[in-house]
Amino acid sequence: MLEKREKSVNGIKTRILILGASLMQGPALRLAREMGLQTVAVDADPAADCVSLADSFEKVDLKDKEGLEALARSLSERGGLGGVMTAGTDFSASVAWVAGKLGLPGIPYEAALDASDKGRMRKRFKEAGLPSPEFIVMDRPPEGSFELPFPWPVVVKPVDNMGSRGCRRVDNFDELKAAVGEALGFSRSGRAIVEEYIEGPEFSVDALVYEGEITICGIADRHIFFPPYFIEMGHTMPSSQDEGVINSLLETFCRGVKALGITNGAAKGDIKLGPRGPMIGEIAGRLSGGFMSGWTYPYSSGVLPTRGALEIALGRKPSGLEPRWDWVCAERAFISIPGKVCLIEGIEKAKAMPWVKDVFLLSGPGTSVKFPENNVTKCGNVLSAAPRREDAVSSAEAAARSILIRLEAPNRETDAFLTRRGEVPGTIFPPDAFAGDPRTEAGLLDYMGRSLEESLEAVRLLTGRAIESRSADSSFWQALIRGGYQGAVYYLDSLGNR
Repeated sequence: MLEKREKSVNGIKTRILILGASLMQGPALRLAREMGLQTVAVDADPAADCVSLADSFEKVDLKDKEGLEALARSLSERGGLGGVMTAGTDFSASVAWVAGKLGLPGIPYEAALDASDKGRMRKRFKEAGLPSPEFIVMDRPPEGSFELPFPWPVVVKPVDNMGSRGCRRVDNFDELKAAVGEALGFSRSGRAIVEEYIEGPEFSVDALVYEGEITICGIADRHIFFPPYFIEMGHTMPSSQDEGVINSLLETFCRGVKALGITNGAAKGDIKLGPRGPMIGEIAGRLSGGFMSGWTYPYSSGVLPTRGALEIALGRKPSGLEPRWDWVCAERAFISIPGKVCLIEGIEKAKAMPWVKDVFLLSGPGTSVKFPENNVTKCGNVLSAAPRREDAVSSAEAAARSILIRLEAPNRETDAFLTRRGEVPGTIFPPDAFAGDPRTEAGLLDYMGRSLEESLEAVRLLTGRAIESRSADSSFWQALIRGGYQGAVYYLDSLGNR
């Protein structure tokens, strides 16, 4: 029935151009097909995860807006083009460029630039009198007697990237020079933003906007770890904050959406609850990545924001936005110390756990891994959903802990990591897996929340060796404290290779 409605008078399906063909664009490609649309996926990588889901694929760099425009014009001339969209990429400006040039529905190009460039974004918020951090934009590392117009600490990030690439907290001038240099390396325009650090919990918000009307599609608690970086080890939806706080956060977000001029499309926001109340971290003119719009909100509510975004891209009012149920969805990441993956155990065990919906593996045997400094260098993710919050959270966390990554030995990166120790816990990055000696300090947990007993059981599962807490030598314990079960297994494997 739906497919028939999507056909034009000459029997040709309505065609939509989707920017990106990776995991995060998978829901858009699947739903577009279910809607009877003809999909054309565009990506710089012809081996992207979801290329096979599209009716056709074109290799174009998503930064190449003129190349995308030429492709769109060609599609329009050869059977028509009904719309263009993206989800989970940082290229809403490319979408807006194409839509504007071809007269398709979408966000104005200047508004999309404001929602893509953090310097322009902060300026718009300031002009509108919205709560947002003070900031300056830099195109080179500071020198000489440079002074900040706001107090330490600060946050440094590229003005035009996503996934926390090149983003970190900075506490002094020497750190600032290095951090700005790193952020510039991640910026497409060669600029970094330095802004005041706001202490407090963080939240993610998704929304659809049609003719200026904003529909919220979920607010989640973000779980951020590992300073000075901001690594999201998961999120939980809906937020656990009380209704008054949530309403205040969402009211601030909606004011930000309007200040940016997003009137037809999607909006994704990061909002902090600081000492002065809600503060806008950023708002992008697209649906979120990080599993929220494509998985978390659908699991928790039965609503498909991606479907609504497709409809808006075609110039239609989004449908089916009323929640059908009220569940809790938890997403949790699993990570690794530096090295090269030898094998991964526990995937099927994690998938079989109660309430688990998905396990996404982003690394595999032969993959080089590192301790995450941004949100694109994690090893995988687990999603669970349940009627009760405690069930969803405990299931996702247990499933993430059950996935065990064994590293090849010997390996220079792993050796360097395990032999580097800070005199005071928390003074080096990456940090020790255990912030102390779990044999003598009760209640210590590793990066993933494993106890000493769980860590030793992981060692036994991977090596077949049962380690008693008093039987191993000091080098084993140093490896376990520094690198968790992975460090201990690597130490034992290294002994076997001598």
